[in-house]
Amino acid sequence: MIPEIEKESKDKIKAFQEEKLKETLQYLNEKSTFYRRFFRENNIQVSKIESLEDLQKIPVTTKDHLQQFNNDFICVPKSEIIDYVTTSGTLGDPVIFALTDKDLERLAYNEAISFACCGVGKEDTLQLMTTMDRRFMAGLAYFLGARKLGSGIIRVGSGIPELQWDSILKFKPTYLITVPSFLLKLIEYAQQHNINLKNTGVKAAICIGETIREQDFSLNILAKKIKKDWDIELFSTYASTEMSTAFNECEMHKGVHHHPGLIIAEILDDNNLPVSDGEVGELTITTLGVEAMPLLRFKTGDMVQAYNEPCKCGRNTLRLGPVVGRKKQMIKYKGTTLYPPAMYNILNDFSVIESYVIEIFHNDLGTDEILIKIASENISEELLLEIKDHFRAKLRVAPKIEFATSEVIEELLFPPLSRKPVNLIDRRK
Repeated sequence: MIPEIEKESKDKIKAFQEEKLKETLQYLNEKSTFYRRFFRENNIQVSKIESLEDLQKIPVTTKDHLQQFNNDFICVPKSEIIDYVTTSGTLGDPVIFALTDKDLERLAYNEAISFACCGVGKEDTLQLMTTMDRRFMAGLAYFLGARKLGSGIIRVGSGIPELQWDSILKFKPTYLITVPSFLLKLIEYAQQHNINLKNTGVKAAICIGETIREQDFSLNILAKKIKKDWDIELFSTYASTEMSTAFNECEMHKGVHHHPGLIIAEILDDNNLPVSDGEVGELTITTLGVEAMPLLRFKTGDMVQAYNEPCKCGRNTLRLGPVVGRKKQMIKYKGTTLYPPAMYNILNDFSVIESYVIEIFHNDLGTDEILIKIASENISEELLLEIKDHFRAKLRVAPKIEFATSEVIEELLFPPLSRKPVNLIDRRK
């Protein structure tokens, strides 16, 4: 189920997107209170924006705009809104997103072609290990996508290894949709209860919320730990509520694929200009075909590298490498620039670490400090020194580390109303 446009030449994909862009700009100018005002304040004539390059004439939209003018982004009357979701609030207050019936259909199509990118077909059954409630768009998208594709789906929800294994053994799903670190808990439960991991029927996991690859697309430490005991295929994904679109890996595992019929992707530098090929920049998106709350040149906050060469799977679309980090979560520590994923990777290398939380704050001089709290049964000065040595070897600096109980870490990991674990607490103002 590869959309025909994804197999076309780069020039045809570009021309196709430019037509979709014109339609989107006209729609925003007519329906969006925010963008109509935005165009007027910035002297933008939408009729003069004809190419993807012309997008650079339009200022970017930020999370601050969404938070400050949330309702002004809604382009339809309330009577046409079918569903409300909210962002996770990782970098500030959650933002409300409204969806119409057409938006839900687009969401279903997006997830269907994204699942198909990972090899899911009508004969497959997916086990959904994330919530569909709590105003969470992703869980709903997965369900709608499986239904659109014609695949079976088992809605188990998050957590509870015993219930997950009961469903796996009863219904024999072929794909799991899960946070990859939870697979380690499933493996641990299986080993404790004599469940044969080679005879489950599961062939792959579609991994959400955490990275499983290094920047060269090799498996990272977390993924290697999973594969060591459970030899299933692991697929990366990338998505956000604001995009209403997912990027998924194909069987080549060389980056997550862009769907040009659903979204325009730019990789921008600090001056909001396109980075050179091969450089890391901030992913900035324009949604296509969204009815209730379309976004134009929205800066996602995610730092990524794009890959433009055709993929061996037959798609000629842009691909994104693993997220290097969130721009607002960049840490300047003792002269070194760090992003949290690099620290997660080091901590995941230690099997004796049961759980951890990273806290960032400003010291008395106003510079960044890092405190890592870890839970482990093997509390010792030797372990502390070994972890710090790993940090120095990999990142050239060693943050402050202290031990805490599992209960304390769990409380920090799962604050009230959280829909997913929070490994990073940014206390900087």
